[in-house]
Amino acid sequence: MSYLIKSLVITLSILLSATAFAHNTNTSYYGSKFHGKRTASGSIFNMNSLTAAHRTLPFGTKVQVTNKKTKQSVIVKITDRGPFIRGRILDLSKAAAGQINCQLCTTTMEILSYGDGRYRRE
Repeated sequence: MSYLIKSLVITLSILLSATAFAHNTNTSYYGSKFHGKRTASGSIFNMNSLTAAHRTLPFGTKVQVTNKKTKQSVIVKITDRGPFIRGRILDLSKAAAGQINCQLCTTTMEILSYGDGRYRRE
């Protein structure tokens, strides 16, 4: 492997391992309409599990979401793509939204670990 490629791999590893933090994220939830259907990651959506949809984060990424009003937090795994409503950044499963008392709320989002982004047919 050339020096340039090694340097690029090391730089990307450092960037991906760094914790990312987003302020004032508009968050909503989705539930029964999609329950039991396949997500973009290939897994079956369960509205009772702690999952979320994000437009660009790799599948499997773990994110801590905190409701700015109530200060309640939940850790979710990105398993789907969305939301597709302008101005929203994250769609939580019904269970995750319930844990932080959020139907449509302002949250902060901290990336705890990045997933591998792989499609999984579970």
